[in-house]
Amino acid sequence: MADQYDLNQPIYQVGESTLSFSDMLGYFINPEYKRGNLSRISDMHVKTGRPVSFRIDDDLTPIPGGIGVTDEVLRYMLGILLNEKHLRIVTDEDDPQDVDTAFEWKEHQVNFRLNVFRDRDGLAFVMRVLASNIPTIQEVGLPSDKIWQDITALKRGLVLVTGVTGSGKSTTISALVNHINLYRKTRIITLEDPVEFLFKSETSMVSQRQVGQDVSSFSGGLRSALRENPDVIFVGEIRDTETASLALSAAETGHLVFSTLHTRDAKGALSRIVDMFPAEQTKSLCLQLSFSLSFVLSQKLVPRADGNGRILAMEVLKNVPALGNLIRTGNWQQVYSTMETQSKEGMMTMEQHLLHLYQHGVITKESAITYTNEASLIERLQ
Repeated sequence: MADQYDLNQPIYQVGESTLSFSDMLGYFINPEYKRGNLSRISDMHVKTGRPVSFRIDDDLTPIPGGIGVTDEVLRYMLGILLNEKHLRIVTDEDDPQDVDTAFEWKEHQVNFRLNVFRDRDGLAFVMRVLASNIPTIQEVGLPSDKIWQDITALKRGLVLVTGVTGSGKSTTISALVNHINLYRKTRIITLEDPVEFLFKSETSMVSQRQVGQDVSSFSGGLRSALRENPDVIFVGEIRDTETASLALSAAETGHLVFSTLHTRDAKGALSRIVDMFPAEQTKSLCLQLSFSLSFVLSQKLVPRADGNGRILAMEVLKNVPALGNLIRTGNWQQVYSTMETQSKEGMMTMEQHLLHLYQHGVITKESAITYTNEASLIERLQ
């Protein structure tokens, strides 16, 4: 941060008041926007000509009374957030480029992931708060204790957590991995882009590596990790064929691997992995996946009926023998019905969990219908 830019300088008009950038960051730690230890605010969005806005419980909400941000004010904010090199890059009129970086609010020890870019109206940026404390599994709110107990007891296998951006995938995995960190004597290596939760080595020994800083890519970091005698590996995201192949091989050869995918349901995660590879490899991939996969958790964050934040709705696929047979043959059509009838094995469809939350008054009927993957849920709620 350059000396001429002051975090506490009033710069942004809101009603009769003028807020400093520090005042705006204060929304992230305001108790009014917290549920337990978890913030209901995930992001701050700033762009030329629009009021400063926050993503609260998944809704993008402008600061009440805030005016459109001027180019001058936005550049002042960037002067606070960026070093001189990055500030030069994004403000270069001839060849402006996006910047992905991080920002630490040192006064309150809060870290943010920052993306700065240009659109047709001018400069813009998005800041995502990175939680300072890893939530417990109980705070995350998995559907049952059996799920997390089974996962954290695994010695090998692949555990995938899927969902759209902002659905809390990294939070769920971090809670699971930290439980292992607290209670098992293991070697844990994480590969993240960026590092979101800071682990402290407890009973386990933890090494966190950031893509682009400590390793060049997820695949390169994973290849390196396999030579570092890990028990548990957390790969931030499976983005390409090489990473998928290495993750499957690692799980098959005795490592517990956690990773994420952007799919709307558990069944889609299976086909996504297989579809990454050439068609001639489908049969061998299905066979390998049937042996390597342990769990798929597909999740959404659904508004609570009382308006107090969001709650986790989760679909759980467990690789029991009946599912393994379907995976080996690539019979994705029967995966959903098998999950629906195997609740005694710990499996649960998204529809079953949404229906449970609705029947217990946690979410509304409208939310259950909105967040379902299958229209059949609507019929059950009539």
